[in-house]
This record gives sequence, C-alpha cells and structure tokens, in this order.
Amino acid sequence: MKGEANMPSSLPHFTLRINPKLMQKLRYIAEGNGRSVNKETEALIKAHVEAYEKEHGPINADK
Repeated sequence: MKGEANMPSSLPHFTLRINPKLMQKLRYIAEGNGRSVNKETEALIKAHVEAYEKEHGPINADK
C-alpha cells in the first residue's frame, strides 16, 4: 500500500553498539546481499538461532 514504509513498526527496537570497522564491513555485506544493515543483522541472528535450535532443540519463546 502507498505510504506503508513510513508507518511506525510494532516490532521491538534493539540498540546495538558496534565497532565502526565492523559496522563498515557489515554495511558492505548487507549492500552485496541487497539488504539494509538492519535486515542483514536480522538474517544473521535468525541463522544463529536456527543453528542453535538444530543442535539443542526448539526454544520455547512463549515463556
């Protein structure tokens, strides 16, 4: 829909303090993958959680 990109998100916000050189590298990777740094970070976290659950079993996030 028109204007949807400007709507406030109901998703939780997360502030990350990161080394500037590491941020530059993450930005480079994100651009190469056609993502924003935020979406690249989300994809990395999702992959890490999936790998953890594969090894240790599902995490009950409803607690």
